[in-house]
Amino acid sequence: MEQLQVGRATITWLRGGVNFLDGGAMFGVVPKALWKRAYPNHEDNTIELRTDPLLLQLDGKNYIVDTGMGNDKINAKQIRNFGVKEQSFLEEDLHTCGLTPEDIDAILMTHLHFDHASGLTKVNGDSYEPVFPGIPIYTSDVEWNEMRHPNIRSINTYWEKNWKAVEDLVQPYTNEFEVAPGLKMIHTGGHSDGHSILVFEDEDECFIHMADLMPTHGHQNKLWALAYDDYPVTSVHEKEKWMNYGYEKGAWYTFYHDAYYRALQFDCEGKVKHTIERKRYAYE
Repeated sequence: MEQLQVGRATITWLRGGVNFLDGGAMFGVVPKALWKRAYPNHEDNTIELRTDPLLLQLDGKNYIVDTGMGNDKINAKQIRNFGVKEQSFLEEDLHTCGLTPEDIDAILMTHLHFDHASGLTKVNGDSYEPVFPGIPIYTSDVEWNEMRHPNIRSINTYWEKNWKAVEDLVQPYTNEFEVAPGLKMIHTGGHSDGHSILVFEDEDECFIHMADLMPTHGHQNKLWALAYDDYPVTSVHEKEKWMNYGYEKGAWYTFYHDAYYRALQFDCEGKVKHTIERKRYAYE
């Protein structure tokens, strides 16, 4: 498993699943002639995407950032439509790190779409139970409200089986939440109305987890928004704000969906300084 050290924080990427989605949907109105130079595509126009949670260890605490695809939550039609090729190894990878779900101190949810939130619960007979029993789950109040009351567009990605069993564990915040000294969750909107990013600063070191405002390294262009974004203009403005901020800081940008890079560090002009590549497995 790949790791990144940023100041006091250690990030380890866990395996939460992989799927293949239409590249045009992932790059919105951007012509394929442009986006195919930024991110590899297959002959059928799909691109490979991970759904890999981040284990964030800071000041003796263990945090999980988003929870992956889960297991046994997706039916055959969804597997076909979403191009799911692998489901979650979250608990196995935690065990490899010497941890159990009970060792996690909090779950930090950037948003609650099924490919981020399906790892919150698991099948137990005819119902569902928490994967992380008794562990607080932080997400924005806007996102939590939409999760429970989806609209006609979002109803296909906010699933009751991903929230009903954990509703007593959810602790919504408004605008901004300081998880630990230097680590904040910040509500941005854009991809979803309640979407948030994570920003960590420790003296001169910084990482920014843009979540689905910049799901892969191919989405660095500030104007490139997803067709999946509910509020693409908000995405563009928030992306511009936090890319400019990170460039000045020499920040690392960490990825949840990227199949090729775990993280990139940019200089003040937005040029790549350092990379953390994702290791490929023999079966891929």
